[in-house]
Amino acid sequence: MKRVRVYISGRVQGVFFRAYTKEEADRLGIKGWVRNLPDGRVEALFEGEEKQVEEMIKWCHRGSPASVVTKVEIIEEPYLGEFTDFKIRY
Repeated sequence: MKRVRVYISGRVQGVFFRAYTKEEADRLGIKGWVRNLPDGRVEALFEGEEKQVEEMIKWCHRGSPASVVTKVEIIEEPYLGEFTDFKIRY
């Protein structure tokens, strides 16, 4: 099992990035959350099977149809298994 915190930069707010992230996370069985940051980035925390988490990271490099991703920062963290689903945080 794997847990990563991801920071996505670029045109990622106001382009339904969080909604598409949730849709993809649900499809892959990823648990965790996604939120907008005040500095214009999007932050997400993903937990799940290693293969699915890697697929989710690949998806973050593409993003939603209207987004323009310029940078993806990935920080691995110890797996905690603390989530039961994937949520959009406000």
